[in-house]
Amino acid sequence: METSTPPDAPLDLVIFGGAGDLSLRKLLPALYMAHLHKTLPDDTRIVALGRHAWDRAAFTAFIDDKVRGFIAADALDDAGWRGFVQRLVYVSLDATRPEDFAALGQALRPGVDRVYYLATAPTLFTAICANLHGAGLVDPRSRVVLEKPLGHDLASARAINDEVARYFSESQTFRIDHYLGKETVQNLMVLRFGNAIFEPLWRSPSIKSVQITVAESVGVGSRAGFYDGTGALRDMVQNHLLQLLCIVAMEPPVSLDPDAVRDEKLKVLRSLRPMTVADVARDTVRGQYGPGNVGGERAVGYLQEDNVPAGSDTETFVALRAHINNWRWANVPIFLRTGKRLAERRSEIVVEFAPLPYSLFPDAPREPVNRLLIRLQPEEHVQLQMMAKQPGSGMKLRPVALDLDLQSALAGRRAEAYERLLIDVIKGRLTHFMRRDELEAAWTWVEPIIEGWKSLGEKPRAYAAGSWGPAASSALMAREDSTWSEEA
Repeated sequence: METSTPPDAPLDLVIFGGAGDLSLRKLLPALYMAHLHKTLPDDTRIVALGRHAWDRAAFTAFIDDKVRGFIAADALDDAGWRGFVQRLVYVSLDATRPEDFAALGQALRPGVDRVYYLATAPTLFTAICANLHGAGLVDPRSRVVLEKPLGHDLASARAINDEVARYFSESQTFRIDHYLGKETVQNLMVLRFGNAIFEPLWRSPSIKSVQITVAESVGVGSRAGFYDGTGALRDMVQNHLLQLLCIVAMEPPVSLDPDAVRDEKLKVLRSLRPMTVADVARDTVRGQYGPGNVGGERAVGYLQEDNVPAGSDTETFVALRAHINNWRWANVPIFLRTGKRLAERRSEIVVEFAPLPYSLFPDAPREPVNRLLIRLQPEEHVQLQMMAKQPGSGMKLRPVALDLDLQSALAGRRAEAYERLLIDVIKGRLTHFMRRDELEAAWTWVEPIIEGWKSLGEKPRAYAAGSWGPAASSALMAREDSTWSEEA
């Protein structure tokens, strides 16, 4: 059920961790863009919370110094920035101290809608929700936004969900995954269900394999303290990659109602074949980057990064083969891959269609050439790879590509993911947020992989920074007579 909200209702948007990294890099720039383009309701205040004992002047000076650098130069407008800063309020608060919430209550306006964005460590979620309730700051119109990762395993995710549910109903709870706010990810729904050309082929045996890659060229940077206790599987696969898989593999929902969409995504997660220890050993690859070159610059290895413990066996790369146990996807291998310090920043989905049973053309490539490539970042485009006749005599074939550049084809400003999702929260739209049972189903599938790695006791495979990960990930594909897109 959607949370009903008048379009221009007065709103206090409260950011716990309002002076933290996520707020400075993503949330405040996104809110500025919404303000600039007038998609933020007029009577909206942004209440930033932090431990610093700042007055308003010190806070706004800090924001002016730190946030403007994360906004595109052509979007910085002096009058727009001044108007945005006028919306900002700062309250000094320690989220673990119930007595501090009285000051928050005094800063908030009575009788307005409230969104509480928890841009903090997940360990603070339950205390924050309890303290908000204890201070009388939760009502039926309040909403709470929970950042990932939500929990460290299934038990901790359930514990957080149970505690949050004591104070906020499911319709008031927005579990954010910023990948679901990307324009091209949302376009996947239209690609799947708005085009008659694909639906008859979107199934076994017409599809040979699916691969989903989220590659990063950056290392752990300043996140090493958090990342070392998390790793790539928890940080990326459990949420981002599985959500992309859900959209690719789901059945048509009965409507665009949030629960109708999320019901179908849940079915995909519950249909994922559970992995045994033997499956984990055969079908997963863990890696950790070592020294190398990225973009022509020397990069240190993970173990040389600041705040990484000596001898850490945290994975910075994961590749795995999954299977969905239903009729549509029977016997279609699903390859998921993510990593840091890879050759380039790239997020894409590749649907590889099955080869023809017989070729009339003796010179045709033996490898399958019909692929649908959906690029999510850095550029957004859809490409259909197919065969065509090479000019000249004879019937020699060559692969060609039909390209749809979404940014060129669909002109206009493309809001960043966080901006789009924040507006969804404000308007009470739940479709692009994870429901509790989705989250727990994802953890249910991922947890045996974590336990399998522990029981196997193998260290992650080394790979050079600037490469595409351990060679074993290519071998994983080769066993299914497939290749990653950059190797095709």
